[in-house]
Amino acid sequence: MRAMRILFWGTPDFAVPSLRTLAKDGLEIAGVVTQPDRPAGRGRRVKRSPVKEEARALGYEVLEPIRPQGQQFIEQLRELRPDLSVVVAYGHILKREILDLPPLGSVNVHASLLPQLRGAAPVNWAIIRGHEQTGVTVMRMVEAMDAGPIIHQLSEPISDEDSASELITRLSELGAVALSEALGSIVRGDTDEREQLEDGVSYAPKVDRKTARIDWTLSANEVALFIRGMDATPGAWSELAGVPIKFFRPSLVPKSAFSQPGVETPFEISSPGSVVGANPEQGLVISTSSGGVSVSEVQPAGRQRMSTLDWINGRGVKLGQRFE
Repeated sequence: MRAMRILFWGTPDFAVPSLRTLAKDGLEIAGVVTQPDRPAGRGRRVKRSPVKEEARALGYEVLEPIRPQGQQFIEQLRELRPDLSVVVAYGHILKREILDLPPLGSVNVHASLLPQLRGAAPVNWAIIRGHEQTGVTVMRMVEAMDAGPIIHQLSEPISDEDSASELITRLSELGAVALSEALGSIVRGDTDEREQLEDGVSYAPKVDRKTARIDWTLSANEVALFIRGMDATPGAWSELAGVPIKFFRPSLVPKSAFSQPGVETPFEISSPGSVVGANPEQGLVISTSSGGVSVSEVQPAGRQRMSTLDWINGRGVKLGQRFE
């Protein structure tokens, strides 16, 4: 009996550990589908996707359709004779004709414990919403978004200091483990698949620059979660004197640290968004509707990410200024 042939679909760094694991497990890769090379970065130089780089290094055939559709593309897939498609953060919705093309169908690795956080940005929203745990799900793919039967899940705790970029790196490795275990059960024919419960469904919509603007009228805890959840892409931001500033590495400054009758405190109560601390001893502290947030790193528009102390010392911000 020949080995199961896998057609792998993926694009960003998150998908690379899964592709490597399939190679390590000795599964036959019929081909790799990824998004085409695109301009990236400040210089807008054309860049290959991380999955394309890895696939080329492993010696796999790579397909780069602008859109995964059309009869010619579907015939290309048929010629690869895949038994199963594995989709990991490919970046396009696949139509039923493509999902059903392999005899064993298509499976997906999703970065949440479904049915929680269906959608494009589950890691970001898990942190922003204050979840203490997330994980990865391997599921059968159906046309509805992230709604297919669950094959396998593994959980991962979220720490009080995790950023989205740190958490997604861990989940990419955990996803590879879950995929390996799920494919083992598919090969053996002993999967225990279960339908998702609709009463537990929540959604994680795409995040972008507009989404990532900070609302300083939230509580200090909500602002800190938001900054961590948007780190590093797209980056939580606010304007200071018309200049966009991104924020990273927040910590809470309790409400008790702000002025109280008859009590000496480090900070004065100010309107949300106001700079109430901006010196080497206090760092950069910004008021919210309840307490404040101390930020360790910033990135002014057009500049590199830097420590807030360097920014303060360079007179980038002053006490009493207000972020909008």
